[in-house]
Amino acid sequence: MKHDRGIILVVEDDRYQREIIKTILTKDGFYVEDADCGKKALELLKGSNFDVVLTDLKLPDVDGTEILKEVKAFNKTTHVIIITAFGSIPSAIEATKLGAFHYLEKPFEKDQLLMVINNAMDQVRLLKDNIMLKNQLFDRFNLENIVGDHGRMEELFKIVMKAGPTNSTVLIYGESGTGKELFAKSIHYNSSRKNKPFFAINCAAIPETLLESELFGYEKGAFTGALTRYTGLFEQASKSTLFLDEIGDLAMSTQAKLLRVIQEREVRRLGGKETIKLDVRIIAATNKNLEEEIKKGNFREDLYYRFNVIAFTIPPLRERITDVPLLVEHFIKKLNESHGLKKGITNDALQTLMRYQWPGNVRQLESIIERAYIMCEEEIMDLEHMPKEVRQEKNLNILEKFEIPDEGLDLNEMEKEFIKKAMIKAEGKVSLAAKYLNMPYDKLWFKVKKMKEKDEMLGP
Repeated sequence: MKHDRGIILVVEDDRYQREIIKTILTKDGFYVEDADCGKKALELLKGSNFDVVLTDLKLPDVDGTEILKEVKAFNKTTHVIIITAFGSIPSAIEATKLGAFHYLEKPFEKDQLLMVINNAMDQVRLLKDNIMLKNQLFDRFNLENIVGDHGRMEELFKIVMKAGPTNSTVLIYGESGTGKELFAKSIHYNSSRKNKPFFAINCAAIPETLLESELFGYEKGAFTGALTRYTGLFEQASKSTLFLDEIGDLAMSTQAKLLRVIQEREVRRLGGKETIKLDVRIIAATNKNLEEEIKKGNFREDLYYRFNVIAFTIPPLRERITDVPLLVEHFIKKLNESHGLKKGITNDALQTLMRYQWPGNVRQLESIIERAYIMCEEEIMDLEHMPKEVRQEKNLNILEKFEIPDEGLDLNEMEKEFIKKAMIKAEGKVSLAAKYLNMPYDKLWFKVKKMKEKDEMLGP
């Protein structure tokens, strides 16, 4: 049964008082169960998930604090409100220290009761929403949701499974769009730090001076414009994970400061004298070859070895092309779920997608599928819904098999032959033939008209 207002358990040995409370809460839209003793309340708590427990502090068999302890041990989102007489207020205050949400002193008014209950319900909903969001994050970044059954991807999954539970620094190599941050989040959400927020920064997107402020923080007056103290990402990510994307673009001066932070596991804010101890797991990523950057003098060798504890490379999509159908299916499924539709894709379009080289990797594929989904008014997406660069891949594949004869070619005659074939396939519809030829409608119509005037057009 669904109870939008919430489910409440009232524990009160005074029958008259219990019935009044139950009536007030029921009329306000809550579903209410009641118990006249602590023993019955404890039995009800085992079988139901109550949002709020409203219990008298003094019961004939079990003390109200025992009910509080039971709730806190097994129901993380349930709030407990203590009912107390004047003489027991110190005990009620002590109960709040043990985790009770609030206490109500007898006798209390109807409005007072409803105000405390509604405040508790607001907190319960917030807790449940947070738990739901965390569970969604865990599910989203579970390794099972990283799509790919190519052999090289299977190897990466094994590395992530081993690396996740550790505190070791991880270095991820990969071209733009391969999913480096997705893997970083998977490591975080498969670690003991998963209940903390994931922190990330793109080192290439922020100027050097601002980057140091973002990473290390600063004290008030450290520089012009520093009007208050600012806590940097290293401090914010305490007991969590900090993802440093594109570390290959770090300035040498920033690299030196970063090295000290990683080595000493402490940070000093800009303009500050105090050192703050850190408990941060670092995951770094780059699209550059750091060993080559070291040879060029662009990257510190000692910093490289600090990052290069557990390292792996995400292969570009063109090197695991057999994963394209799985990714396409995954993206279409997500779009269908969000739009409430059941669209699909033709085999011809899928085969063309598998021939494409994907310079933008998985990110580009996802964007193209989303574009095709929007452009397609039918149930099945086809090549005509794909952008020009993808459609041309099929033409290039055909041309690769074509050889120019020794006697040469007449391009004008070839164009006429292609137009004739397109018009026959389109059953005389110029608009459809124009799509087949990837040619503007008015341009094709003019050519067809000229060919018909010269009796060069066969068919319709």
